[in-house]
Amino acid sequence: MKGRGVEVSDAIRSYAEKRLGRLERQLPDPEIELQLSAEQNPSIKDNHVAEATVWTKGPVIRAKESSQDMRASIDQLVDKLERQITRYREKRGRRRRPARQAVDEGIPMNEEPQIVRTKQFAVKPMSAEEAVLQLELVGHDFFVFRHADSDEVAIVYRRREGGYGLIEPQ
Repeated sequence: MKGRGVEVSDAIRSYAEKRLGRLERQLPDPEIELQLSAEQNPSIKDNHVAEATVWTKGPVIRAKESSQDMRASIDQLVDKLERQITRYREKRGRRRRPARQAVDEGIPMNEEPQIVRTKQFAVKPMSAEEAVLQLELVGHDFFVFRHADSDEVAIVYRRREGGYGLIEPQ
């Protein structure tokens, strides 16, 4: 637990540990990093911020919440993390169902994700704007291309909120 711009008192530390302990019921041995901070800008009403990163055997889960009280921020943060973990577990459970049916048929259950199809294609040099046009033409959620100026592989993708995203290697 870290404090950025704010001293973490023993009372807040024990409160946060107790609340975050609820996550251990849903996840086996999660590694949790909590960062508490206070915004110094007087125009920001919800100035007590709680951020958490949870490392699991699967994905890394992150959340950030802010309110006028640090305890309320921690409560909101833990609630948000619980919802994300529940969603992750439900998705993982849906993915495993076909494997459970396979056990009934005498085929051993495979716990690991399985690659069921491999596709190869030429990665052509183009601009990010051209890649978005190609993405629209093929009708997929993402498109892999090579940047014309840097010759690096990059990905454009359709965002759920609308618009497009660009992923570039560092």
